[in-house]
Amino acid sequence: MLNPTVPAWFEIPTVDLDRAQVFYERILGVALKREPMGESELAVFPYGGRPHVSGALIRHAECSPAVQGSVVYLSVEDLRPVLQRAQEHGGDTLVPCTALPGDMGYFAQFRDTEGNRVGLWSAV
Repeated sequence: MLNPTVPAWFEIPTVDLDRAQVFYERILGVALKREPMGESELAVFPYGGRPHVSGALIRHAECSPAVQGSVVYLSVEDLRPVLQRAQEHGGDTLVPCTALPGDMGYFAQFRDTEGNRVGLWSAV
């Protein structure tokens, strides 16, 4: 049985899906897969270590980028170079690399090219 508190899917709203896809592919070093979904268009992140856990960039008339509200955290090997690439490709650092208590790793937050607040987490 799946733990109901663990997200199975997330969506990061975009205004310009092409621009957002290029931004995330460059900062994360991964390819996103384009998929139409009804009235929406998605650029899907690769699936991680857990089956059926992933997310996508989404372009849809009823979804708007925002700095306020829920924050999606992307797990990366080392957040420092990802945060640096985010700045180099049009993002802004909102929260610099910050150590979590009890050896829980590190986190940071940035604003992407669409205007979303997105978090990063890494163990190192």
